[in-house]
Amino acid sequence: MGYKVAVVGATGNVGREMLNMLDERKFPADEVVALASRRSVGVDVSFGDRTLKVKALEHYDFSDVDICLMSAGGAVSKEWSPRIGGAGAVVIDNSSTWRMDPDVPLIVPEVNADAARGFTRKNIIANPNCSTAQLVVALKPLHDKATIRRVVVSTYQSVSGAGKEAMDELFSQTKAVYTNDELVTRKFPKRIAFNVIPHIDVFMEDGFTKEEWKMMAETKKILDPKIRLTATCVRVPVFIGHSEAVNIEFENPISADEAREILRTAPGCLVIDKQEPGGYATPYEAAGEDATYISRIREDATVENGLVLWCVSDNLRKGAALNAIQIAEVLINRKLIAPKKTAWSGSTSPRL
Repeated sequence: MGYKVAVVGATGNVGREMLNMLDERKFPADEVVALASRRSVGVDVSFGDRTLKVKALEHYDFSDVDICLMSAGGAVSKEWSPRIGGAGAVVIDNSSTWRMDPDVPLIVPEVNADAARGFTRKNIIANPNCSTAQLVVALKPLHDKATIRRVVVSTYQSVSGAGKEAMDELFSQTKAVYTNDELVTRKFPKRIAFNVIPHIDVFMEDGFTKEEWKMMAETKKILDPKIRLTATCVRVPVFIGHSEAVNIEFENPISADEAREILRTAPGCLVIDKQEPGGYATPYEAAGEDATYISRIREDATVENGLVLWCVSDNLRKGAALNAIQIAEVLINRKLIAPKKTAWSGSTSPRL
């Protein structure tokens, strides 16, 4: 018996990608339901070779739903995730609302899948920030080898991380440059076409932005609370794919060659690292792919036991939709949940 899966926010960038990923990975679902706000009711969304009609979140009965993939923003998640979890479904939430809640696991399956067992406290699991997800996939195997002390990361984040309106704004502004039309700025504080903006999310009292704080706090929760991390997050005129320049200081010696070999066999990592023009990955190559691509691995002589690397990943996939599906797969593969319909039909399988 398969599972019943609800996708909340099915008309958004990430929601649509979640539907794609469920089909691509042959997720064991007998039924998939597309949900969104009332204004999207009746909209068609693709699910493999099928089309789903979007239903209203506000009127949906979750009593027979096993897994809810939530990607409708923080306000919606804050209101609805506890309700849906209370109805017995496991919510895997893509917003930042629950990430730092001590009763909610924050999961990247390649890094801390064992923490998924803690979902029973609230029936909610948090998906990390897109820039954090790819970072910790790259850091985990290196941390296991040489123990990371400190990380300095600069991100180059695509506009899709800010939603469809942001992608439309980059397109329209780029077109306006070539046609000599007026550049209209709505989504970003400054023009994004042919520009970079060192500002993602709101500013905090210490001068860092909330996006930068997320990377610091989430890396500690997912990987190791002893790691010190500082970040500068930058929006760049790329449609899909986040890139990161990462400087790492270790407690123990590790060479670039050792790191390269470790990462080549690490789950979720794909090393493309030739010291020649084009011998590295860019967000263009990462778009539509599942891996975190790692390039330009080299030793940093300015600190003891230092490495520098470059990593890129599709932020809509590994940074959001894929990671959520992988979390759901962990729950199933480790037998942490069983389909409700199976339980109702007389199965003795426990629902933990």
